[in-house]
Amino acid sequence: MTEAEDRKPQSDEARSAFRPPGGVTTSAPTTHAESESSVTSEFEIPAGLAARRPVVSEAETTSEFALPEGYEAPPAPAAETEGSAFTAPSTYNAWTPAAFTPASGFPVVSLTKDVPWQDRMRAMLRMPVAERPAPETPQRQDDETGPAVPRVLDLTLRIGELLLAGGEGAEDVEAAMFAVCRSYGLDRCEPNVTFTLLSISHQPSLVEDPVTASRTVRRRGTDYTRLAAVFHLVDDLSDPETSLSMEEAYRRLAEIRRNRHPYPGWVLTTASGLLAGAASLLVGGDVVVFFAAMVGAMLGDRLAWLCAGRGLPEFYQFAVAAMPPAAIGIALTLTHVEVAASAVITGGLFALLPGRALVAGVQDGLTGFYITASARLLEVMYFFVSIVAGVLLVLYFGVQLGAELNPDAALGTGDQPVVQIFASMLLSLAFAVLLQQERHTVWAVTVNGGIAWCVFGAMHYAGNISPVASTAAAAGLVGLFGQLMSRYRFVSALPYTTAAIGPLLPGSATYFGLLAIAQSEVDKGLVSLSTAVALAMAIAIGVNLGGEISRLFLRMPGGANAAGRRAAKRTRGF
Repeated sequence: MTEAEDRKPQSDEARSAFRPPGGVTTSAPTTHAESESSVTSEFEIPAGLAARRPVVSEAETTSEFALPEGYEAPPAPAAETEGSAFTAPSTYNAWTPAAFTPASGFPVVSLTKDVPWQDRMRAMLRMPVAERPAPETPQRQDDETGPAVPRVLDLTLRIGELLLAGGEGAEDVEAAMFAVCRSYGLDRCEPNVTFTLLSISHQPSLVEDPVTASRTVRRRGTDYTRLAAVFHLVDDLSDPETSLSMEEAYRRLAEIRRNRHPYPGWVLTTASGLLAGAASLLVGGDVVVFFAAMVGAMLGDRLAWLCAGRGLPEFYQFAVAAMPPAAIGIALTLTHVEVAASAVITGGLFALLPGRALVAGVQDGLTGFYITASARLLEVMYFFVSIVAGVLLVLYFGVQLGAELNPDAALGTGDQPVVQIFASMLLSLAFAVLLQQERHTVWAVTVNGGIAWCVFGAMHYAGNISPVASTAAAAGLVGLFGQLMSRYRFVSALPYTTAAIGPLLPGSATYFGLLAIAQSEVDKGLVSLSTAVALAMAIAIGVNLGGEISRLFLRMPGGANAAGRRAAKRTRGF
């Protein structure tokens, strides 16, 4: 605006009717421009005049819920600040998981590094994904971004396949797979193990699609040397102080696959014969019975290998392998040789009973893997039926030919304790060789088998305790020793337990049950077979219970206490 326009007098419309006249000052003097801009309405209340609050009559009340005069409403709570639904709670710490302990008092999870990696991985697998501690910064990265997720999942599945094919329990296979994933920084992983199928799923975040891979286990082979090598690989991967790249892990896994078995075929056949001969001594046989059972078992082993080369299923392989020892026992009886033919047949059965699969099946059932346990126990049942069919067929023809076999004969009366202790140790030694164990573990499991038989003999023969309870106690000691050795060496417990339970297998009860059925005494045969099943279950449960006791009460190197191991082993409750 120009100066002329500024000096131009204002019109009456631009002035407010309530503007104070000239000469009257207000409490807050303002400039001319501010006063003009502040006047907005003709109905402005003059300064100093307070408007009275209109009185509202009852008729004008619009709501019966209106607050009465003199009553002050409580102040409204402060509104919560709006945040993201994916923001971690203030009580959550990625390194120390929140302890959601109910009123009933479940133990708080303790995941110290002093606890073996098997227990730490089992504990985290039982925790919800949101409560698992974040993995440490991986030290095995190939570059700044780390290895690709599909490669990590593929390595995990290959390691799990070797463990499951080697006879490892489903719980330990899942723990090993989870340890491999976490070693490469994948924390949101869910492994799943069944009898023939392995799968693992990784979800990077809650808003990203998961990546899932699976692998089918088609071939199974007993090689505890390979099993121990895989455990050493997983232990190195789970150790934060060991730098192991993806290429190095694949190279070591390929070496484990290519490694030949530690014992040649003729050694395995000889071990099968020694196992049967030692079992015949264990149940009261002499030197002639020892060599007869040894020859029968070696013939059965070679026939089974021949059937396997022709592609026959394992059901027929076990049936064929059970026939030669039974046939030799019948032949000795028909030729009137003064030997215990029953001991020959019983020794042959010891070499065929699937103790390894039985222990693994019961262990899976006790740890909650019911589908895998059902499949393993069904496999054991098929093997047992095939052995029964092979022996029963030979016994039936022997009875028809006039062989005099006494189903009430007493085997293994415990009157030769020194011979039986020697036989039990020889049996465990031969069993360890058949399982392709490492040489430095063979002697430990041999001593373990001898101790187990001493416990059984002291309870059953000297203490007149039932054979089922005596077997369970001896098997529990075997499981305790095996778990101790596995935790100190950070390897699987199977090489220290499976061969040691060999002297406790129910070979004589199985034989007498089959003999009674072959002689048309079905009731007596079923009772004997039921005893054999009870003894087998006592062995499996005792081995598992011994392992659980070692996790509960025994102190470990590094200061890990028992309470931490209890929480690490079992954090799930109902």
